[in-house]
Amino acid sequence: MNARCLTGLHVESDSMPTISVEQSLLAKLMSEHDCTHDVEDIDHRLPLLGTDIDTCNEETLDIEIFPDRPDLLSGETLSVAMRAFLHNKPTLENLSLPTSGIEMTVDSELKTIRPVILGAVVRGLKMKDDNEMDSFIKNLMDHQEKLHFALGRGRRRASIGVHDLNSIKAPFKVRAVPRTHSFTPLATQKEMDIETILAEHPKGMDYAHLLQGMDKVPIIEDATGSVLSFPPIINGAHTTVHSGTRDLFIDVTGWDRRACESCLMLVALQAKQRGGEIQSVNLTDCDGNQEVLPNWTPVEHRIPERLVKTILGRELTDEEMKQSITRMGGKFIGRDLAKSEEIQNGHSMQYAHDGENMLCFEMPRWRFDILHPVDIVEDLAIGHGFEDLGEDVPRAPMNAIPRSDEHLRRRIRTSLQGMSFMQIQSLTLSNEYDQFERMRWVPTNEITQITNPITQEHTMMRQFLLPGLLRLLATNRHHDLPQSVYELGTVVRDHKNMQRLAFITAERSGGFAAIRGRIQAFLRDMGAENVAIESLPDNEGPWLAGRAAKVLINGEWVGCFGEIDPSIAQTFELLVPMNAAEFDVDGLNRCLIDPV
Repeated sequence: MNARCLTGLHVESDSMPTISVEQSLLAKLMSEHDCTHDVEDIDHRLPLLGTDIDTCNEETLDIEIFPDRPDLLSGETLSVAMRAFLHNKPTLENLSLPTSGIEMTVDSELKTIRPVILGAVVRGLKMKDDNEMDSFIKNLMDHQEKLHFALGRGRRRASIGVHDLNSIKAPFKVRAVPRTHSFTPLATQKEMDIETILAEHPKGMDYAHLLQGMDKVPIIEDATGSVLSFPPIINGAHTTVHSGTRDLFIDVTGWDRRACESCLMLVALQAKQRGGEIQSVNLTDCDGNQEVLPNWTPVEHRIPERLVKTILGRELTDEEMKQSITRMGGKFIGRDLAKSEEIQNGHSMQYAHDGENMLCFEMPRWRFDILHPVDIVEDLAIGHGFEDLGEDVPRAPMNAIPRSDEHLRRRIRTSLQGMSFMQIQSLTLSNEYDQFERMRWVPTNEITQITNPITQEHTMMRQFLLPGLLRLLATNRHHDLPQSVYELGTVVRDHKNMQRLAFITAERSGGFAAIRGRIQAFLRDMGAENVAIESLPDNEGPWLAGRAAKVLINGEWVGCFGEIDPSIAQTFELLVPMNAAEFDVDGLNRCLIDPV
């Protein structure tokens, strides 16, 4: 469940990043840039940007942010994207950052401990009173944690520290210290050595594994020797941002330069939307190189001209490309002949043919998700609108050996579509809570775990399909009933791909008789013979006691069906009666005769 914060930002720490922003905050931020804030327009058009809206009313906007758009994870940075997408306001500015005069030096020892160290200053936050600042602080903290999750991989790749600039004295130094080093950490009033912090402080216990095996650990200290930060664990207590703070120092440390840079810019951008002025910091890194941070220069992307038509099925004029990329926060620079290093024979997407033009674009450096020329084409398509791209068909021959179960799969689809089921396809990634604990299923096969999951919802390869269908119905619970969907997809058991089928119906008048009728119709369509339907034990799976059964063909178990237990449904925030089934397609393939 979402937890309401003082700012009106809801945080769902155990799922895909989800934010809830007060409409009043968005209206304020939009009006400051001469943009109207139309709730109905947002509800209609914002999903086209690639966000799923859960709630959009006069008070609150609840949206799910996909991990590839971390620049939307706060109300402030979301407003930047909204101004561009909804109002065609340019995002890129010819921003020459004023210098803060602050210097930060990194010791060479950090090269093997935490090599990426970045910093920035924001001065002059414009808050009408302390209450507004308190709300912003809460919003800022929530944004940090979202970035730690989406970009930082649990603070391993990137971690963020935000400090009251007026409580510390420049210049700053980043150095490696032994675990006996002491300071007063955030949320405490007593000095503790680092070993004790890692063993006893809540944040220390949560993230101690990131420093495992290191004799020395990183700290950032000011000119007086006071510790600003012990990254990636905890800040010093005396640098705490409070209601009277108006000037910030931001540090970002980690192992991934791009992730760290995106985090730094997005936190600075968030503060900039509240009236702050971003100022640069002079950094000497662990190799002795000097640079000025943050680097606000946009990133140039060059893509072969033919790529747009090849993928989108139509050409875009220069004006269409300009408007489309502006809506996505970028800028169309123009076109020129491909350089020698950009020319290659063949069909590789990133290379041009001899004599071909390259299209040149600039995108904000915080757009961490742009990794390939295709990503630029996707932004052009979103900015232009998929509804106006026309239709096209593949021109290349597609030769392949048919699957051994393809006839069966076709018959399954035909049968279920004849019963008004709509096919869906969901992620093969899931989590143990959804797959087993929530559904009352016990794992009987080895689980394929994800070593470095993107979200806490996606930690394993799924073994069942029904949890995904229940999540889908939960997402679409505001739509009219009945809703009938099915999935014919892959699961992974014992580290091997297997095929399964699941279908579910949400209807007010549904019951066991309804699902049994659908099962009988389905088995008849499949030409099944020697079918036996036997009752399932209570509490074996997500079924209502006494309202579930298993299906056997020639004595082999091939599936089960029944009514969904309301106590299970309520965990998905579903209150309508539902009946469902799940089958082993490989088992069906063994037991059924292929009529073809």
